Amino acid sequence: MELKKLPYRLSVCKISDIAAIDLQKEFYFIGRTDEELSLVCRTEDVPAHTIECDDGWRGFRIQGVLDFSLIGILSKLSAILAEQQIGIFAVSTYNTDYILVKEENYDRALSALAAQGYTVTE
Repeated sequence: MELKKLPYRLSVCKISDIAAIDLQKEFYFIGRTDEELSLVCRTEDVPAHTIECDDGWRGFRIQGVLDFSLIGILSKLSAILAEQQIGIFAVSTYNTDYILVKEENYDRALSALAAQGYTVTE
């Protein structure tokens, strides 16, 4: 399975107003529940006014389109990283999954996954 590095730094934020998000930007995830409005975006694209923001994330995605019948892909990746004491922040799209780790763990995370047979590309 191929993992593609994302070439930018990311931030995970809690915001109060969806209008604060520049929807023209290339990369962002929005999550809304009855309790919060969350945003994952490039660090340089963090809205000016956030409730909370955690910078210092890096990420990679599972390349290709994952069929919904596939089972355990994210759990296998997260188990490898858990063995290395690396926490994750995972987000999913219709096509695939993205895994974010803190920047100080990024190279170690990718090395651990490569050692388990995953191909890591730029």
